[in-house]
Amino acid sequence: MDYGRRLAHVSGVAVPGLYLAGLVEWQTVRYLIAAGAALAVVLELARLFAGLDWVVYDRLTREYEQDNPAGYALAVVSAAIVGWTFQPAVAVAAYLLLGIADPLAGVLSEAEGPDTRKSAGVMMVTFAVCVLIALPFLPPRAVLPVAVVVVAADAFKPRVHGYVIDDNFSIPVGAAVTGWLLVTYVPPLV
Repeated sequence: MDYGRRLAHVSGVAVPGLYLAGLVEWQTVRYLIAAGAALAVVLELARLFAGLDWVVYDRLTREYEQDNPAGYALAVVSAAIVGWTFQPAVAVAAYLLLGIADPLAGVLSEAEGPDTRKSAGVMMVTFAVCVLIALPFLPPRAVLPVAVVVVAADAFKPRVHGYVIDDNFSIPVGAAVTGWLLVTYVPPLV
């Protein structure tokens, strides 16, 4: 099992967790995540272009990330984009979906075997977990579509000009855009 990557994912709920616990204001969350994104960009530039080679990179990056931005950086940059673009409920749901549902899907998928594709069972469990995570933050009209977007982003990683569209970016951005569109433009179901 790839526990280091899973722990890195789960640690992503720490800052929004402070907000949910009432310990910091939303603006503080934005600043903390922006600072994290800036640091990640500097570290990735140093890794990719200046040869910075820490042992942690060997343990936390996948093969396709060796010459591309690493998943941790994509997660923090996408969190900053989401945090500064969307209202707190939409952003927090997106953060939690990446920080909880994505590593859970990874653990379940690894437990099934070495196949890199997600099974229908893993996708169904991931969908159910996404629904449970999104329900406290999003209205019912947005919950199911957001869960579908997260499962699709987790299960399928397309390549564009040789670059993998990593789910650490597509999950929070896709969930936030979908949630915001449905909250903003679709009337309540009742």
